Amino acid sequence: MHFLTSALEFPPTAAANRHGLLAIGADLSPERLQLAYQSGIFPWFNPDEPILWWSPAQRAVIFRDEIKVRKSMRNVFNRQMFTITYNRAFEAVIENCAAIPRKGQIDTWITPEMKRAYLHLHELGVALSVEVWQDNHLVGGLYGIVQKRIFCGESMFSKVSNASKAALIQLIRDFSQFELIDCQIMNPHLESLGARLIPRKEFETFLR
Repeated sequence: MHFLTSALEFPPTAAANRHGLLAIGADLSPERLQLAYQSGIFPWFNPDEPILWWSPAQRAVIFRDEIKVRKSMRNVFNRQMFTITYNRAFEAVIENCAAIPRKGQIDTWITPEMKRAYLHLHELGVALSVEVWQDNHLVGGLYGIVQKRIFCGESMFSKVSNASKAALIQLIRDFSQFELIDCQIMNPHLESLGARLIPRKEFETFLR
């Protein structure tokens, strides 16, 4: 296991253990976070833990031409159930992502430190949010990091059915430069949208 110092560097991603854990420690400065995402690395840790940096051997991704828009979602768009905006309420999106209850999760990994770090990235134009509105109420959304051809999704939330799915589908429709959505870790929700696992090396090829 690699323990980071104040030096702005990470070990090679191939050094990650079988769970994908690569390194421990350091900080969440904008410079370090940007270097992490450029290298295929992301932070993920609980409030009572040091900062943990990850690079899983298998990466969950959605290729833009493989996104699954099922009949129920086509009906959602045809009926214009939602209004979708970008970067209109970044802080509200990240607050909702932190607060929404998640199965099997007691506490949120989106700590106050994480919120401050990503708000700073948003101010720098590196982090983007998608907001889903219904009757002028924020009912869903997601946020993540822009890496040229890749959007690195960090978290999403939904207060009504299909809101987060609508956010992701509309993001892919509106931003043609995103050839790949980095979902980091696979789950059934993402799999239903077309996510699949690719090897770390293949993902890093896209980053380069």
